[in-house]
Formats: sequence, C-alpha cells, structure tokens
Amino acid sequence: MRFLRHIGKYMIMLMGVFRRPTKTSVLRGLILKEIDDLIIGSIGITAFISLFMGAVVALQTALNLDNPLIPKSLIGFATRQSIILEFAPTFISVIMAGKVGSYITSSIGTMRVTEQIDALEVMGINSLNYLIYPKIIALLFYPFLIAIIMFVGIFGGFLASVYGNLVSMEDFIVGLQDAFIPWHVAYAFIKTMVFGILLATIPSYHGYYMEGGALEVGKASTTSFVWTCVAIIVSNYILTQILLSV
Repeated sequence: MRFLRHIGKYMIMLMGVFRRPTKTSVLRGLILKEIDDLIIGSIGITAFISLFMGAVVALQTALNLDNPLIPKSLIGFATRQSIILEFAPTFISVIMAGKVGSYITSSIGTMRVTEQIDALEVMGINSLNYLIYPKIIALLFYPFLIAIIMFVGIFGGFLASVYGNLVSMEDFIVGLQDAFIPWHVAYAFIKTMVFGILLATIPSYHGYYMEGGALEVGKASTTSFVWTCVAIIVSNYILTQILLSV
C-alpha cells in the first residue's frame, strides 16, 4: 500500500513538472548547467571504468577459448556484444545512479531542508518545473555519453587483446564486424533513454519530498540510489523482453 502511495505521488510530481513552465531564458541556462554537471562531468569516470571493463571482457573471453576449433575472432565479437547490449547501457546506468542520482537527491534535499523550495513557491515559481525539468532534459542527452562509453569499452578490449598478444588485430576487427545487427545499437539507445528519465526523476522525487533535517539528506540519497537501481534492473528486463523478442 505504501509503495502504491509513492507511485501515485511520483506520477503527480511528473505532471507538476510540466505545469506552469519557467521562463525560457531562465530554463536555457539551467539546462546547460545540468548538461555540464550530469553528462559532461560524468565522462571521465565512466570512460575510465568502461576502458578497463572492455579489457576484462576481452581477457576473460580469450582465457576461456580452450578449443582450437573456435576462431580467435570470437574475442572481438564477444567484446562488442557485451559492451553494446548490456555493459554500456545498464552497468554504466547503475554507476550513474550512484554518482548522478546521489547528487540530484542531495542537492534538491538540501534546498528542501534550507527552505529554498518554499521560497521559490512564495515567489510564484513552479519549483517542480524549475528544479526537475532541466535535469530531465539534460539526461535526454544521456545516449551521447553511452555512445562514447561503447567506443571506449570496445577500444579497451582491442588494446587488451592485441597488445596482450591474445589475438591479432585483423582477427579482432573481423570479430567486431561479424554478424553485426544495427538493431542492437538502437535497442541500447532506447534503453538508455528510459534509464536517463529514471535517473532524472527518481532521485528528484526522493530529494523533493524529503522530510527532516540534514541527517535525512544522506538517508534520502541512499534510498534514491537503491530504488533507481531497482527501477533500472526491472525496466532492463522488460525492455529486453519487448525489444529483443520481436
């Protein structure tokens, strides 16, 4: 019952985000700031992680190819499929739930504790639109970050495979091109769009409706991380069932 109440409150929040929009000139600056904080600011850490994860996928694949009848090009194929289908869109989104989600919850929660949100409402500003709408728009650019992560992850697998003498450059590239299905890239970007919306709205919900003092800001950040991860994992299963079973 409590869960259903939260779902209802969450939906009411989403409807409130798009009512009484803030001035376009103000929103433009807010959106650019959120893009810088949420997307551009996340490139470094996510690229670093994806580089080594791509290398680990390639290394594990190579170490498990004991049968001489299995072509070495399978290393490139497995790296590409792992990075595009699951690692880049899903695993990185879970990491982003910790980095970006906690930041969103704590920043909005702090504004709630210090009564800045109440001050916005007194001034006649729709605080939901002012605070949450720019984050949603910023995270619609999330697929651009994931595209970079895909490239970096595959590049990491390439470096580990070729310079680790696991496979020749030619075999790795053949594996990358083997049985390539463009729909898999589209599927990854569709998932990413959904995850981006979840990353923007669930942490915002926990920050906006937070109650208590400064101590509760940390608790709200932890709760938002947990529920954002749960939402990402569940939606990942549903989207995979819908998009890859057709």
